[in-house]
Amino acid sequence: MPVPSVRTPARTTRALAFAAAALLLSALATGCSDDTGGGRDSAAEPAGQTAPTGSADSSPFWVDPASDAAVQADRWQRQGRASDAAVIRRIAQHPQAMWAPGDFPRPAIAAAGAQAKKTDKTLVLVAYNIPHRDCGQHSAGGAHTPDFYYQWIDAFAAGIGDAKAVVVLEPDALGHIVDGCTPAEYQEQRYELMSAAIDRLKKQPNTKVYVDAGNPAWIPDAAKLVEPLQRAGVARADGFSLNVSNFQTDQASRTYGRRLSELLGGTHFVVDTSRNGVGPYADGGADAWCNPPGRALGSAPTTETGDPLIDAYLWVKRPGESDGTCRGGPGAGTWWAEYALGLARNAQS
Repeated sequence: MPVPSVRTPARTTRALAFAAAALLLSALATGCSDDTGGGRDSAAEPAGQTAPTGSADSSPFWVDPASDAAVQADRWQRQGRASDAAVIRRIAQHPQAMWAPGDFPRPAIAAAGAQAKKTDKTLVLVAYNIPHRDCGQHSAGGAHTPDFYYQWIDAFAAGIGDAKAVVVLEPDALGHIVDGCTPAEYQEQRYELMSAAIDRLKKQPNTKVYVDAGNPAWIPDAAKLVEPLQRAGVARADGFSLNVSNFQTDQASRTYGRRLSELLGGTHFVVDTSRNGVGPYADGGADAWCNPPGRALGSAPTTETGDPLIDAYLWVKRPGESDGTCRGGPGAGTWWAEYALGLARNAQS
């Protein structure tokens, strides 16, 4: 099943350090203001995705100047690997989602929001802390109690403030209910937590929320997701998300999304295109979703999708972060420079 990235303790520390530095710089610049502001993959489909073109300036979304890809590019440039540095900048120049760090999401989100507001950009955020997350697999963890989750999502929302933001809510959480991975005794609690999360996030004036709905290879029958999405409160959100941390093509997600949208009465959706440039891995068996070789960056993040139901193509999974300890990869969410380099090299030009 598709396992989204999570931040390791080291990445959490780094994110909080960056947050503190950014907030300090912001305060100095403004006269010391105190305002803080999967599833089972199908056979590979034909290639033909849009290459990741454009620049940070042309995107409506915020680009993290301290992303792992940007840091790696600078490091390789200093080490004399200029050609590799140029390739990895194909990732660094594009906006990627921030997976909210650790137990204290507010500082990092607030710092990113302050930077995004300076250039009138939109944050892309992932709320991924549901209790009993990922059924104890590669990305196991999450809030240890429901009460803590309510506190966590409140801090998450408070960090956004009045910044413009798109939030992908709890990747895999509903898919794991549908496929039976989440035990029955936790399912009602999960619906209640996700519903409350939507209500809290939508109190922020410029925040859009998309409830994750897996991918077409994981739950092939879209009808099975209708009731779970409804119970989670999708009608009060802005839509649903597809293909998070997976490799299904734009066409596959578009077809599936239209069907699910129809069943929900016309609900809009967003698609993760971060690593789907050549589609899913045909030879990986049950773990085709986990660090598959030969994959490529997909369509660049944009709101110009050419489809009135698709609000945006996003890089929700940060290209180059491992899916887990499979195929020689480090732990889930850990930066893997050589894998990132492969994704960028394989991108169609």
